[in-house]
Amino acid sequence: MNLYKIHCFLLALIGVGKVNAQLLDINAKIPIAKISTGKIIHRFFDTSPISPSGKYLALFRFPYEDHSPLPGDAGDVVLVDLKSGKERIVAQSRGWEMQLGAQVQWGKTDKELYFNDVDTTTWKAHAVLLNPFTGASRRMGGTVFMVSPDGSKLASHNLINSRYAQIGYGVIIPKGLTTRNVGPVASDGIYVTNTTTGECKMIVSIREIYERAVPTIAIPNPENFHYYCFQVKWNPQGTRLLTTLQWTPVTGGPRRRAVITMNTDGSMLRTAISPEQWGKGGHHINWMPDGEHLSMNLEVDEKPGLELITTKYDGTHLEVAFSPGSGHPSFHPKGLPFIVTDAYPGEMVTTGDGTVPIRLLNTKTGLEQKITSIFLSKTEGEFRIDAHPAWDPSGRYVVFNGLTDNTRCVFIADLKNVLRQK
Repeated sequence: MNLYKIHCFLLALIGVGKVNAQLLDINAKIPIAKISTGKIIHRFFDTSPISPSGKYLALFRFPYEDHSPLPGDAGDVVLVDLKSGKERIVAQSRGWEMQLGAQVQWGKTDKELYFNDVDTTTWKAHAVLLNPFTGASRRMGGTVFMVSPDGSKLASHNLINSRYAQIGYGVIIPKGLTTRNVGPVASDGIYVTNTTTGECKMIVSIREIYERAVPTIAIPNPENFHYYCFQVKWNPQGTRLLTTLQWTPVTGGPRRRAVITMNTDGSMLRTAISPEQWGKGGHHINWMPDGEHLSMNLEVDEKPGLELITTKYDGTHLEVAFSPGSGHPSFHPKGLPFIVTDAYPGEMVTTGDGTVPIRLLNTKTGLEQKITSIFLSKTEGEFRIDAHPAWDPSGRYVVFNGLTDNTRCVFIADLKNVLRQK
């Protein structure tokens, strides 16, 4: 990771005031700069948009922000040079939604950039492997939600059916070509693609998850529910996966959800968060750096608000790491006692006006420091704007989304000065 180049870029933006730079001045010890023009986001809180070398940032630009994606409409895959600040469109994608764009993310090197697309002649969704410098690309047999740490595999749930689980996280094709899952089906599940061969296979079905997860998640009448997997994530070692399984009454009503972990071949299915526990309140599961434990916002006591908890991949050893929890929390990738997270505009740590804090939580001291505050708007549902703060692999920088001049933008913060105060 070329940290020097990122540091110089931040200093240049702050010092000379490039056209596309905007400094947030909440905390003088934390340089923060806007590093992109509008209608643009980075992906999610569990992957870094900064390239393996530290030289580039990979983002997605929407074609519009005021209406739902239409089948076949294309957005831009954008590369930002972190030395010059210049943006370049390196590809277009028709495989995106409003929350995570086209799932743009890096593989093992700067020459391996992945994103989703849709073939509009067949309406089949697939991932693309792109060399952003030569333009050479190759179609994968499956889609991508998350690339494995070594870049050798892609993991995905069914991104076409994804909007039936939660709108905004998949790809769009004509509605008449989609089907719903009735009951815990054997025809849908978790998919893994080999990036060398492009071959994709389903490693475990929804039916297998339903039948084999320990502790059980079985219910008396599963045929009366729609079942979907939603999100799938590698642990940092590439040795386990997690997904959430959710089921909603066919006739309508509240959904139930559980967090399921597994080996990379779909074996050893474990219920890490039960539907009963999640039903008390919670959101946003993530792997911790050790690859054995998970973190999540979860209701575990009688006090108002969620706690930020940790638990082992099999659901044992659940502990409160920090309170209150909020937003999209992730632990420092190098094992320092820090968590970075944001908040939803309605959560108790916000002011309620659409502005949310980017929070730095110290699990050792129990203290909280505000990195900055960023306006996200009060919009709910599909057009909600989430900051999704994400550590870079070195654990020095945090990249997050925000809304400025009524458009989505991306920011980078240098936490060097405050992390030294651990």
